[in-house]
Amino acid sequence: MGNIKKGSKFAAMALAFGVLASTAFQGSNYLYNKANGGTVTATDKAELNIASAVSSSSTDAAGTDTDSSASVSTIAEAAMPSLVAITNKSVQEMQSMFGQTQAYESESSGSGIIIGKTDTELLMVTNNHVVSGAQDLSVGFVDESVAEAAVRGTDADHDIAVIAVKLSDLSEDTLSAIKVIEIGSSSNLEVGEQVVAIGNALGYGQSVTTGIVSALNREVTIDNTANTLIQTDAAINPGNSGGALLNMSGQLVGINSAKYSDTSVEGMGYAIPVDDVVDIIENLMNRQVRTEKAAEGERGFLGISGQDVTSEVSQAYDMPKGVYITSVETGSAAEQVGLQKGDIITKFDGTSVSALADLKEQLAYYKTGEQVEITYSTRENGQYAEKTATVTLGQSK
Repeated sequence: MGNIKKGSKFAAMALAFGVLASTAFQGSNYLYNKANGGTVTATDKAELNIASAVSSSSTDAAGTDTDSSASVSTIAEAAMPSLVAITNKSVQEMQSMFGQTQAYESESSGSGIIIGKTDTELLMVTNNHVVSGAQDLSVGFVDESVAEAAVRGTDADHDIAVIAVKLSDLSEDTLSAIKVIEIGSSSNLEVGEQVVAIGNALGYGQSVTTGIVSALNREVTIDNTANTLIQTDAAINPGNSGGALLNMSGQLVGINSAKYSDTSVEGMGYAIPVDDVVDIIENLMNRQVRTEKAAEGERGFLGISGQDVTSEVSQAYDMPKGVYITSVETGSAAEQVGLQKGDIITKFDGTSVSALADLKEQLAYYKTGEQVEITYSTRENGQYAEKTATVTLGQSK
């Protein structure tokens, strides 16, 4: 992703947050071909015309490949309506040399891919680090129109997020200009196969690079999390994160991530294999989303104090990223389910928690008495083990 800056400071705060009455919305699934392909309905076929057109135009009458530059051009032209540019405005906290904490606004850029729509929303997949900490998200489309977006759900372990834009915020011209991408299969890729990468490089707008698959199943560890990725020599630069890696049929086979790139080398870009995250994307697409915060007197209460486990702290101390619990209030909802000092909260209601501010924001949408599943890591025999607990939120004091 672009230039999101993260402080390594632990900022301790008491969590006594509330929840908001929600209008839950069940998103419909438009991932057309899971892993090894799926059933195509009459509705789906309308969205698959892009890939079909590309496939037929990239081979000649005899079935042999035509000029590769022409094929890349055709693929890029067909795929551009499915790509979006994402701008993330966030508030970061930094500690001054005098020990004081200062907040400042930062802006970063990334890419996204249109993967489906419901009756009310357009859904896009991107990297989690593209939208992490967002106070305001905006999405730019192929016709240069811009709309506000909201995070539907995230999975930090796989660096995946799904965001949504209301269809009512888009003009008829924009709706006719954009298209849903077709999902291919990363399992069918071969080393040496040509691929095309498209993304919002450096925030300058969508750009196209091409190359080959350099390696498959390449294990790369970032922030103490190992991921198996596609290695390509197609340029993947800051801002390309969340963009599309396409096969020569114009199908999505990978989600580019500049997070895994190394600036000290050239010709080594990485993408998340689409087969590895199809199920995660589907779950995030169908996640129930809350749209209104609870009234002050109705907000739920977790009952902990915590500190951020940033990427820097995670690497230095071999800890999962999330919220480190520094204390648990007696009789609180957290204590009742066994949460204790030293545990690290990593997910709240299925969505990744990367900082205390994230947890605070999510809690604001839940009422006293509501049950929420929390994923946390606890220290056992010198190592962190992941556990889940269903918490009944208490009442704020």
